[in-house]
Amino acid sequence: MDSLYRPQGVEERWQRTWEEERLYHADPEAPGETFVIAVPPPNVTGALHMGHALNGSIQDALVRWHRMRGFNTLWQPGFDHAGIATQAVVEKELRRNGISRLELGREKFVERVWEWLHEYGGVIMRQFRRLGCSLDYERERFTMDDGYVRAVMRFFVHLYERGWMYRDNRIINWCSDCRTSISDLEVEYLDVDDALTYARYPLVDGSGSITIATVRPATILADVAVAVHPDDERYRDFVGKQVVVPVVGRHVPVIADERVEMEFGTGALKITPGHDPTDFEIGRDHGLAELTVIGFDGRMTGDIPELLLGLTEEEASDYVVEWLKKEGLLEKRESYRHSVGHCERSGTRIQPLVSLQWWCEMGPMAAAAIEAIESGRTTFHPPVQNKVALEWLRSIRPWNVSRQLWWGHQLPIWYCADGHVTCAEDEPAACAECGSGELTRDTDVLDTWFSSALWPFATLGWPDDTPELRRWYPGHVNSTAREIIFLWEARMLMSGLELMGDIPFEDVIIHTTILAPDGRRMSKSLGTGIDPLEIIEQHGADATRYGLLKMSSGQDVRWSNGPVEEGRRLANKLWNASRLLLMAGGEEVEARPRELEERWILARIDATRAEVEADLAAFDFSHAVDRLYHVTFDDFCDWYLESIKPRLEDADTRATAFAALERLLKLLHPVLPHVTEEIWSNLPGRESRLIVAPWPEPDARFAADAGALARVQEAAERFRRSAVLTPLEGDEKRIFDAVVRPERVKANGNVDAERDRLRGEIERAEKMLANERFVAKAPPEVVDAEREKLERFRRELDALG
Repeated sequence: MDSLYRPQGVEERWQRTWEEERLYHADPEAPGETFVIAVPPPNVTGALHMGHALNGSIQDALVRWHRMRGFNTLWQPGFDHAGIATQAVVEKELRRNGISRLELGREKFVERVWEWLHEYGGVIMRQFRRLGCSLDYERERFTMDDGYVRAVMRFFVHLYERGWMYRDNRIINWCSDCRTSISDLEVEYLDVDDALTYARYPLVDGSGSITIATVRPATILADVAVAVHPDDERYRDFVGKQVVVPVVGRHVPVIADERVEMEFGTGALKITPGHDPTDFEIGRDHGLAELTVIGFDGRMTGDIPELLLGLTEEEASDYVVEWLKKEGLLEKRESYRHSVGHCERSGTRIQPLVSLQWWCEMGPMAAAAIEAIESGRTTFHPPVQNKVALEWLRSIRPWNVSRQLWWGHQLPIWYCADGHVTCAEDEPAACAECGSGELTRDTDVLDTWFSSALWPFATLGWPDDTPELRRWYPGHVNSTAREIIFLWEARMLMSGLELMGDIPFEDVIIHTTILAPDGRRMSKSLGTGIDPLEIIEQHGADATRYGLLKMSSGQDVRWSNGPVEEGRRLANKLWNASRLLLMAGGEEVEARPRELEERWILARIDATRAEVEADLAAFDFSHAVDRLYHVTFDDFCDWYLESIKPRLEDADTRATAFAALERLLKLLHPVLPHVTEEIWSNLPGRESRLIVAPWPEPDARFAADAGALARVQEAAERFRRSAVLTPLEGDEKRIFDAVVRPERVKANGNVDAERDRLRGEIERAEKMLANERFVAKAPPEVVDAEREKLERFRRELDALG
């Protein structure tokens, strides 16, 4: 072994070796209980960011742990075709060359997308390799694969035949930059400063006026009513009367509706069903017209004054405000800060528009998913996320599945000249209703999330009855960020229950969000992003994985290099300790403990094994890596190795040390796979790679010695703190002298001062524990920790006589 551990060369070499030896490959015919994770498919255009790196580290730790425990393990990789993102990046490339997609035409454009993907797509899988992720890369899938496309078509037809897929004019989120509708989940709400305009609407009977407040004066042109709350005494006499819409002179009714917020503006709400989601719902319930004055290009259109046609909304709003001033109908304008939806892809302000689209009724599928969560068949972690998922499922609305793109899964819908609809997986020969042979396919594509919902089973060959599907469905774990609960997790759960009759996974880990060091979200555009590949280059993949897992918890955390540097120190310490043993020689690996510290380290490693197993089973990665750090750095290296150094020429001592190291490497492998495999390969008698070596079995032979060094360690702590030597004898004194080497420090500590300090600590702890309010209200772990400190202080005082 080299004198220094250099992770870069080691890590990349082992990644190649593991893949070449097909140690990641999953075989449906192999024996053993299954463990399956279908990695949520990243965008094919994407690159590794910190969330991916954390999620990859979490999943790989679980996969490696289960693989070593003999599970038939599948970690399914692949990509999502990312309709909007991919089309946008290719269109940008075309514009640089002076070409538009309209000039190319749909067929040529799709060919260009495939060319771009073959050259530039899929980068993130290479980056997952650099992190050390043991995905079965041979099984890589893409949501635009032929087989996957067939699955998507089958899903749509299935929902259509169930009567849940329908076409309707409804309000949508329209991005005028991407030129497509987007889902509610792709809308990012940002606080913006606007002007709230108060405008008077005269009563038709001339008896007065009613004042409304709006931040979008241009939409006044599409108003079809004014609504007030039925309990609002101010407007009781207005209900049922007619008012005149400014600029256009339209007569519209004053209606009562409980959805009106009496506290907003004047309490009177202009109703524009064509340009506001709430107004749309109110309009449908009251049978109002759905007028549109803003087009899909974001410019003014429709039945409005000719001089406004083609203006932007902002330009039209300026005109309306000036008109109101001129006509004496402008009451006032005031600053108003509010949350406004923007397209998360383009950053463009969302335009709510009424459009004829395909929709999916989600209620029945949501009900099945709700039951699965409430019954505990699928559990979200931390538990609070169960409530989040359930609240979304209970409030779910029809899903707009149409997207006005060219890249994606084209809807399996055909229309005849009479407008009849035929839904079929393959192009039909004739209209199902009238028999016409002249059919035109719908030009829209399906929402990307529609195909992602099939990921846990379409990747295994559904809709065919494949060996993979029978063997690996349902899966076990899914891990993702909290904002993905609605995008992937809930939809995968619904589609799995509907199509497969069973849940796609048992546990969903909602991992920590890692923020920038200043507490803001990580973002390239904000300049707060941190590239995980740069961290890997600086510290190594193992150290990066360790640091990410150390930061993983139920709470959001600020990025810090500290845990990563701690991981690097741990890898170096482990390397140096292993090198020390290997330089001592020896060909045997067998636990033959004769001395106290040998029984103690075997007991400590086994106790840590049990604790780490419990942590990993509970998805508590932060505590798991912390335990591994201390058993390696403190127990194995600083205490055990230091105490046996004088005896390394003894064959039994070396054999036992190698046996302890072997078990320790197995525990560390899911977190630090590369350095542990490199050390493992240098140990005597290696017959297999560590990645597939069996996980340590419980070994209770030395459990009684797990606390055997407690007095020695307390004596060492006391000596390092105060230079006071505690009287020790026999093995305890031998171990203390070997590890602490007190002869290097003049032991002239003040024993009386140390006794006084301990008495003070004991008095403080006793008072705290005598406080019934503290014991009753403090977290149990805090009270237990205080009791443990009290016992330790008493032991230390007793040791000093």
